[in-house]
Amino acid sequence: MAFRVNTMRRLLPTLVCIFLCPPLITADGPGDNQADSVRPVPPPGIAVPGETRKTLEAGTNALAQRIERLANDLKGKKNTDLLPDVKIFHKAVHDALKYNEFYDPKEFALAEKLLAEGMNRANQLAEGKPSWIHASGLVVRAYESKIDGSIQPYGLVVPPSYRENTPFQHRLDLWAHGRGEKLSELSFLGQRMTSPGEFTPKDTFVLHLYGRYCCANKFAGEVDALEAMADVRKRYPIDKNRVVVRGFSMGGAACWQLAVHYPGLFCAAAPGAGFSETPDFLRVFQNEVINPNAWEKKLLHMYDCTDWVDNLGMVPTVAYSGAKDRQKQAADIMAAAAEKRGLRLTHLIGPDTDHRYHPETRDEINRRVDAIAAIGRPVVPRSVSFTTFSLRYPDCRWIRITGLEQQWAESKVLAAFDEVQNLINIQVQGVTDMVLNFKPGEAPMSVVGQGRIEIRDANGGTTRLVAPGAMSDRSWIVPLHKINGQWVLGPRQAVALRKTPGLQGPIDDAFLDSFLVVRPTGKPMHPQANAWAETERERFAREWRKQFRGEVRVKTDTDVTEEDMRKHNLILWGDPGSNAVLAKIADKLPIRWTTEGVQVGNKSFPADHAPALIHPNPLSPTRYVVLNSGFTFREYDYLNNARQISRLPDWTVFDLNTKPNARYAGKIAAAGFFEENWNLANKGE
Repeated sequence: MAFRVNTMRRLLPTLVCIFLCPPLITADGPGDNQADSVRPVPPPGIAVPGETRKTLEAGTNALAQRIERLANDLKGKKNTDLLPDVKIFHKAVHDALKYNEFYDPKEFALAEKLLAEGMNRANQLAEGKPSWIHASGLVVRAYESKIDGSIQPYGLVVPPSYRENTPFQHRLDLWAHGRGEKLSELSFLGQRMTSPGEFTPKDTFVLHLYGRYCCANKFAGEVDALEAMADVRKRYPIDKNRVVVRGFSMGGAACWQLAVHYPGLFCAAAPGAGFSETPDFLRVFQNEVINPNAWEKKLLHMYDCTDWVDNLGMVPTVAYSGAKDRQKQAADIMAAAAEKRGLRLTHLIGPDTDHRYHPETRDEINRRVDAIAAIGRPVVPRSVSFTTFSLRYPDCRWIRITGLEQQWAESKVLAAFDEVQNLINIQVQGVTDMVLNFKPGEAPMSVVGQGRIEIRDANGGTTRLVAPGAMSDRSWIVPLHKINGQWVLGPRQAVALRKTPGLQGPIDDAFLDSFLVVRPTGKPMHPQANAWAETERERFAREWRKQFRGEVRVKTDTDVTEEDMRKHNLILWGDPGSNAVLAKIADKLPIRWTTEGVQVGNKSFPADHAPALIHPNPLSPTRYVVLNSGFTFREYDYLNNARQISRLPDWTVFDLNTKPNARYAGKIAAAGFFEENWNLANKGE
């Protein structure tokens, strides 16, 4: 299929080779197993010649001024939401200049062309004629992320068959890219404006995820997939029942992760190579044997897809590996895990092939995925089988899990309906609260009479309930919760804090939604701890920009408002003396921090220790507060994506006599998870 490049068609041909044939980044191997000699990721760029810098800085300044005028002119008008499509060109060049992220002299010419395209779009938007929103072919777009307000890019392949204002809805394929330590926004835009990528199915929109750089679509990169997909669905006619997730290498890892954690979103998954869990992959690929402690063993459940393999029963999956590729391990270990659950994984293998697609096998992948997508996912599946280990992932089609007996323990719901008998049969394990959530038009139950529900627990107990029938619009929402071993109708009456979806920890969870860094301005209670926190705060802002490509929002403690608390998770730095917000809530947290030191239950730690933790904000309980921590994986983990996992649980106490390093912010004196009511467990992990 031929694809038309709608922008810069005269300017970019000389750059095509650069972006179609990027250098292979050999980022992994035993050489990257030395935590005391970590190379920087992303690497430093090349020097920008003086005159080139002057030209590019002048261009970025001119575009910034144009965007500012345009934003003022568009206030209150319908095209305001198109500003990210302009801003991304400025961000790409500005950041490459500011953070030394040019990696090839040819990128200087690309930067000039991106600035020209940004100015062209700004002028079109000012005239009310944004041509790119009507274009087919290769189109670069962007959105403003809820997490940090940053502008994040994505690439589209818009099929030639696309027509505006028609009832036809298109299939959408998400594509997650492979590892690229030099994949700045600038180079990503260059790729997406010159290459349609590996797969371009007929009549299909292909969404190329930037994924916030090089994190295998984990953490903020995971949210990027959801936000970019939502942005495309808002702007184009997409069939929500024909969405496919695909990827290769690091992108294959992203595909595994998205498929098993969000099995209700996709009609098919096609992971290629990559990794699907951490311990065995690092052993095979990195020659690294890990020995996780108690809390790390639990946290491995978050992204080890082998633990979530049951969810592939909801997502038709076609895995691919080259026969000679070491990353074949990912699909092999998923197939073994699936077999133990009674599932047989479709795993196509390219003969005599290393880390690439075999042409004939690729054709077979396409044939199978196209056949699945042509059918699409069922509008309302008769049954739902869903496994989760955390309320961060509570949803699968018409089942929403809202309470667990214990986070990080395997929890399951298997539900099926019988519309003839107006009966829902449900089997549960480890679940205390859930909602049957049928949207308008979806309810299988009769709108006349009542619906019956039968729930069987893993311990053999059975509860039979009679619920009001479906509404006249065929919606049916039935909250359920468990009390004294019996299930009852209705939501749980909240008399105290509980872990609920989006409010369940660990520390990293705060950075999957809107957050605000709160900088202290007062007199420290513990000068050593406050100095440590200040160093860690500066490091977090720096590393967030590098690894997740955004500038953190920052306010001083005295400027934080009630609205800020409603809108954001607050990342509090300092101690109860230096941070006014922390002072207000310090006595309302399960861990006490006083002039004497840190008190965790019946354990005391002296003043040369400091806590890092996550907890619902006592002043705004639907939002988090985090004390003295950013995202918890560090420089050593940047070197291999399988290491990029949560390193700290809900709370940690650091011994500040050990300096921070590439793995931890200090020596961990104690750590653990809060219980389901957000109170301390009897002891740390």
